[in-house]
Amino acid sequence: MASNKLARTNDDIQRVLSNLLTQVKDPRVQQGMISVTRVETTGDLRYSKIWLSVFGMENEKEFKRGLKSASGWLRHEMGSILNLRYTPELVFEIDHSIEQGAYISGLIEKLDTGSGEDEA
Repeated sequence: MASNKLARTNDDIQRVLSNLLTQVKDPRVQQGMISVTRVETTGDLRYSKIWLSVFGMENEKEFKRGLKSASGWLRHEMGSILNLRYTPELVFEIDHSIEQGAYISGLIEKLDTGSGEDEA
């Protein structure tokens, strides 16, 4: 379990990166609506794993390349905003849970529309 200080650091990184990702000018990154869903930082603050959910992503491979290209700038800007001993190296992962939830919700909606006719 993460300590309170590490949990606050994760929250701060999530908040700052949410704002910074909207400022990235690389068109590969600006493919849709980006949300930072979770951040996990190692105890020594060397690495941060960032989970991103992108609604309306066109090409996942190009999106990841754009993130890798922009990670140096994001790390530099994050380091200037947050006062940390070390600015962690950013490792990005794509979180597909929101898309999967929307798909399952759509399937349930289709099932619900057919069940109301039998009761009448």
